Amino acid sequence: MELRHLGTFVAIADAGGFSNAARRLHLTQPALSRQVRALEHELGTRLFARVGRTVEVTEAGIDLLRHARTILADADSLRDRARALVSGDVGVLRVGTTPQTLEAVLAPFVGGYRRRHPGVSVHFTEDGGAALLGYLERGQVQLTVTIAGDDRFRHRALFPGLILAVMPATHRLHRRLAVEVTDLKDEDLLLLKPGFVTRRLFDGACQVAHCHPRTLIESATPSALLALAAAGYGVAIVPSNIVFPRRGLHAVPIVQRGAALGAHVAASWNPRRFLPAYGEAFIEELAAQTRKVYPGRDLARGLAARLRQRAARGADGRPRAGDSPPRS
Repeated sequence: MELRHLGTFVAIADAGGFSNAARRLHLTQPALSRQVRALEHELGTRLFARVGRTVEVTEAGIDLLRHARTILADADSLRDRARALVSGDVGVLRVGTTPQTLEAVLAPFVGGYRRRHPGVSVHFTEDGGAALLGYLERGQVQLTVTIAGDDRFRHRALFPGLILAVMPATHRLHRRLAVEVTDLKDEDLLLLKPGFVTRRLFDGACQVAHCHPRTLIESATPSALLALAAAGYGVAIVPSNIVFPRRGLHAVPIVQRGAALGAHVAASWNPRRFLPAYGEAFIEELAAQTRKVYPGRDLARGLAARLRQRAARGADGRPRAGDSPPRS
């Protein structure tokens, strides 16, 4: 069985047809058809069925597609390991991340990393945090930089990520140092799509609080939500690891029962797959940089100080349960 035939099968399935796959692979459609027929003959089953003018993956093909991805990912991992053993610091590092983390954290970091490791080519894949974990499991990326929380993978915590309510400076809540989830129940909200971990955490907090906020839009682009918030369209719910224009906007951390809503942003990798030395260096150097500065640092430290003060003012003089935010 030839790996290139498996790669063609996966490419056609991902592209949704032969013509799109042919353009991506820079091959002719007849060449793709020959490779698929050869693979079908070897496997003894049809992988694609024509439906009108389109092709769809057969039931057998759907089952085999997952295994094909695993084989291709393992082959890539083997190539990476061989290159790392031979050269030490030459190869490709595939990193999955969210749009906001790419802009606010990785863009300022990657230039310095490339200067220190000129033989390493860093390829980024951008998506929501939930989808990125699937890429990591299948070996499509070697690292992710997003909110941690999956026991299948190992994590290196980088910095605390808060969930923010971003609003115009004229909004009724803009003077708050923090807002409870229930404070937002009557607001028009601008939310990220459900594929983002931030959105899932916020939805879970709303469910616990038994509130059903009004959602005006769901977007995959945090900057679009900020633009709408600046226009007075609603309150944007976004993670603190973003770059946003402070002019005319006010960012307020969201808390639930006195506890900061959010989780640590972390570098994650799959322990069942090979991570080259330059991947380990990427994690260590990124951790060193984010110890000095990270998006939302002032908000995280300000919220931590506020909650410590509130705990100290408790009726019994003792800190109350749930008053500890993520450490900054």
